[in-house]
Amino acid sequence: MAAPVQKHNPDLLPPADLAGEIERLQEDLHNERDRNLRTLADFKNYRRRVERESKKAAEGGKREIILPLLSIVDDLEQALKWAGGEERPLVEGVRSIYNELLTLLERQGVRPFKSEGEIFTPELHEAVAVVEDRNLKPGTVIDELRRGYLWNNDLLRPAQVRVAQ
Repeated sequence: MAAPVQKHNPDLLPPADLAGEIERLQEDLHNERDRNLRTLADFKNYRRRVERESKKAAEGGKREIILPLLSIVDDLEQALKWAGGEERPLVEGVRSIYNELLTLLERQGVRPFKSEGEIFTPELHEAVAVVEDRNLKPGTVIDELRRGYLWNNDLLRPAQVRVAQ
């Protein structure tokens, strides 16, 4: 039997310029390393963006629940104002519910802010009336018609106020 004749494959032969080939391979390795680092950085940025967006979506969902609760707090405050300082069981029950609701909101980072006597700030206040009052400096909040709330130091709901002219 005759031995098979092997053809010379140019890819299997050592390159004529070994130093040049080593330099080319090192450059390829360096480029691959850079590509891998960029891919890792892109992935980290993507992960941060996804986390930020999911946190924002979760806060948006919470906001939709918290805002209607503030209307209930407003109603309870009005009921307690109308009841005055009475100590009847019904009034005490309403006061207890009101306090529990405020505590629940506070645990979520929601807290009311003081407006009465402060200078009107468009970022925090919604002026619903302007009243002439010579005893107060113009722009001073006379009273709150609806309390304003912050949520983790960001405005959740502006206070509706009457302002001195």
